[in-house]
Amino acid sequence: MLILGIETTCDETSVSVVKDGIGVQSNVVATQFEFHEKYAGVVPEIASRRHQEVINYVIEDSLNEAGINFNDIDAIAVAYYPGLIGSLLVGVTVAKTLSFALQRPLIGINHIEAHLYSIHFTNNVEYPIIGFVLSGGHTLLIISEKIGHYRILGSTIDDAIGEAFDKVSKYLGLGYPGGPAIETAAKKGDENAYSFPRVILNGGRDRYNFSYSGLKNAVINQRHKFLNPGYNETAENIAASFQAAATDVILTKALWAAKDLNVNRVAVTGGVANNSRIRKIFQKEKRLKTYFPDPRFTSDNAAMVAGLAYHKYLEGKIHNLELEPMSRIKSIIKGKRTKNGN
Repeated sequence: MLILGIETTCDETSVSVVKDGIGVQSNVVATQFEFHEKYAGVVPEIASRRHQEVINYVIEDSLNEAGINFNDIDAIAVAYYPGLIGSLLVGVTVAKTLSFALQRPLIGINHIEAHLYSIHFTNNVEYPIIGFVLSGGHTLLIISEKIGHYRILGSTIDDAIGEAFDKVSKYLGLGYPGGPAIETAAKKGDENAYSFPRVILNGGRDRYNFSYSGLKNAVINQRHKFLNPGYNETAENIAASFQAAATDVILTKALWAAKDLNVNRVAVTGGVANNSRIRKIFQKEKRLKTYFPDPRFTSDNAAMVAGLAYHKYLEGKIHNLELEPMSRIKSIIKGKRTKNGN
C-alpha cells in the first residue's frame, strides 16, 4: 500500500511516499531557514506563505523520486495538529483536495505521534516504550503501549528545549537554527566551565514535566554567577555548558520513568534528537535501550506521517473532508493526561 504523506506543521514543507508503513520510496523536504534566520525564529505568516509557494513542486518531486504518479497512490495522509495554524491549513487543504480529486481515503495524523513513529524506519522496536519528542515547539515525555496508543506523562511548563537552544544561540550570536549552531560551538568549548542549573521538577504531577526558562535566563542574565574558577568566559564554553545542562535533564527524566514504570526502552525523537551530546549520554547509559531515528527523520518530515498513517488505515481511522487543522493539543495545554492521540 502506497501512502502519500504531507507535513506542513511549522516551517518545513515535506511530501513523502511510504509503502506499507515502513518502505520510504521518497521523502522530499523544503526548508525555510533563510527566510526566518534574520528573525532568529519562525515567523508564522512567512512560513504559511512559503508553504503555498512550494508545496506543488514538493509533491511533484516526491512522486518523481518514488517513480510513480497520482494514480498509484492508495491513500493521502496529512499532519493536521498541533502546529502553526496557517501552515497547517496549507497542508490540510492540499490533502483534502487530493483526496477528493483522486477519490482516495484521507488520514489525519497527530504530528507528535508521527515523531514517535519515526524510530520504526531504522529500528526493530519493542513495546512498551518511553518516548521523548524534543523540538523547537515541543518537549514531551510519553509512555506508549503500542503504535498509535500512548499516554502523556509530562511536557514543558514554559520554553521547549529547542526554543531554549534558539534563544541562547541568538544571545551568543551563533546563528539560526540554534540547535546545530550551539552544538558546533560546544565542540570547541568545555561543558565544565559553567555550573548552569539542571531544573529538575520533582513534585507531584510535575515529576515528569520540564522547565527551560530558568536555564535560559541563567545563561543570558546570570551567567557570571555560574562561571567556575579557572575557566574563561567564551561563547564556546557557554554553549557547551548550556548544552550539557539542557540534555542532562532529559536523561534524568528517562531514568525516573524507566524505574517508575519498569520499562527500560526509550525513544528519543524530534529535531533535538540529532544533537550529538544527547545521543552520546543515552548510548552510554547501559540501564536503557535507546532508539533514535535516522537523522533524515528527526526534523519535521512527511515520511513519519505517511508511515504512521498505514497503521491508522489498518485500524479503520479514516477522516472525511470535514477534517480541520488544530493548532494545539488541549489535553497537554491543560495539563491533563490522554490515552491516545486522537
